[in-house]
Amino acid sequence: MKEDWNIETQAVQGAYWPENAEPRVLPLIQSTTYRYDTCEELAKVFDLEQESHMYTRLSNPTTDSFEKKMALMEGGVGALATSSGMSATVLAFLNIAQAGDGILASSTIYGGSFTLFATTFKNLGIEVILFNPELSAEEIIALGKPNTKAIFGETIGNPLVNVIDFDKFSKVSKALDIPFIVDNTFATAALCKPLELGANIVIYSTSKYIDGHASVLGGIVVDGGNFNWDNGKFPGLVEPDESYHGISYTNRFGTSAYIVKARVQLMRNMGMAPAPFNSYLMNLGSETLHLRMERHSENALKMAKYLKNHEMCDWVKYPGLEGNQYYELAQRYLPKGASGVLTFGVKGGRDAARKFINALKLVALVTHVADVRSCVLQPASTTQRQLSDEELIACGVSPDMIRFSVGIENADDLIADFEQAFARCK
Repeated sequence: MKEDWNIETQAVQGAYWPENAEPRVLPLIQSTTYRYDTCEELAKVFDLEQESHMYTRLSNPTTDSFEKKMALMEGGVGALATSSGMSATVLAFLNIAQAGDGILASSTIYGGSFTLFATTFKNLGIEVILFNPELSAEEIIALGKPNTKAIFGETIGNPLVNVIDFDKFSKVSKALDIPFIVDNTFATAALCKPLELGANIVIYSTSKYIDGHASVLGGIVVDGGNFNWDNGKFPGLVEPDESYHGISYTNRFGTSAYIVKARVQLMRNMGMAPAPFNSYLMNLGSETLHLRMERHSENALKMAKYLKNHEMCDWVKYPGLEGNQYYELAQRYLPKGASGVLTFGVKGGRDAARKFINALKLVALVTHVADVRSCVLQPASTTQRQLSDEELIACGVSPDMIRFSVGIENADDLIADFEQAFARCK
C-alpha cells in the first residue's frame, strides 16, 4: 500500500504508477478538454455520478497525479491544486465561510494572508479576528463566536519563523467545533504532518519548497477527511446544492465532502486552476523534496549559529537554534529539521540592513522565499509594506528584520558572502 510507504518513497513514486509499456515518468497532458463517446456518459460526469476528466478547469490527468501525491504525503483523503498559494488560501476559507461568518487567525502570518483577511475578506463580509498565537487556549476560545467557522495558523510563521503550538490550536478547534486549517508551506510534509497533529485542512503555496526551483506559481488544499461537517455550522456542505440537482456533499461524498465541494463548486465558478505544465513541474520538483528539506535545514542551522556569534549581528531567530523561543516546539513538531528560513538584524537598524543587503553578491535580493537558491528580503519595506506600524508589531516584524531563505549551496560560500557584506557595513 502506498499509504504505508515512507515519505521519501511517496515523494519519488507518488500517485503515478504506469501500466505495462506506459511512460515511466508522469506525462504532461496539455489538453483543456476530453472526448466522450455518448451524451449519457458525459452527463454522468456533470452530475457527479462518474469521476473522470471533462474540462481542465476542474481536473486534468497531470494535475490529478500531483494532487494525489500531495494528499498521499500529507495523509489526506484528497487534494485540490490551484493557480497560486493565495488562491489556495482564498478557496480553503470561502469553501466554508460567507458573509456574516468569522475566522480566527494567528497574527503572525504571511503579509499577503494578513492583508487578504484584513481587507478582502472584510469587504466580503467575513470577519477575521487576528490573535497573538502566544495567548492561552482559553483566551483564544473566548474570541470564538457562534459564527466562527475556522481557526488558522502557519506551521512556521512567515516571516517571524515562530512554530505553531499544534496541541493548543487543536484544543481550540475541538472546543469551538470548527476546523483547524494550517499553512504548511515552510515545513512541508517532509518535516511536519499537520493532519497527524490535530489539523483538518492543510494549505500550501507550492511555488515554494514543493516546486523548489522558483520556476512556477501554484498552491494546493489538502483535505484531512477528519472533521464532522454535519454539526449544524456548515449548511453549504450538508444542505442540498441546487446547482448540482440538490445533492448533499456530506451525504454523497462522506469524508471527502469538503474537497469535492471545493472542486466542483468553487473551482468551477472561480477558475483558480493551475496550468497542466505547472502541475508537471510541481510534481517533478516534489520528487526531491525530502533531500532538499534536509539540506535546507542543515544549512539554515549552520547559518543561524554563525550569525549568533557574529559581532555585526544584533539578533537571530531560527526555531532549530538552541535557546530560541520556539526551540522546544520545534523539537516536538519538527524533529527532522526546522526548514530553511531564518531572520536576523544587523547592528545599526533599518539603514544598516539595507546596506548589508545591497552589499551581498552570492545571496540575491528577490521577492521570493523557500527555493534552492539563497535569498534575502527586508519584510518591513516589501512583503509587509502595506501594513501599519501597529500591524507590523502584531506580525512580529521589526524595521531592521532581514528574512534569509537559506538555499542548498555550500554553507561556506554563503558565510564568505555574508563576511564581505558585513565588512562593507562597518
